[in-house]
Amino acid sequence: PARYAGIVMPFLLSIIMTCIISGVSTFLALGFSRGAFDAWPVAWATSWIFAFPTLLVVLPIVRHLVTVLVAPPIR
Repeated sequence: PARYAGIVMPFLLSIIMTCIISGVSTFLALGFSRGAFDAWPVAWATSWIFAFPTLLVVLPIVRHLVTVLVAPPIR
């Protein structure tokens, strides 16, 4: 149901963003090696544990800031 959009959107966003960023950080630090491929899932899971609750708190604040900073549409 649509009422879960406020949880599903940050859930999916946090999964995608932490996967990409942890992958980039891990491979830049360790290079493309077996060790990097072993470390990436741990780095991703650790970062996601922090990212999802952070998004739940921060996203409403960001939405408010956007409404303050962006001019409303002209009708």
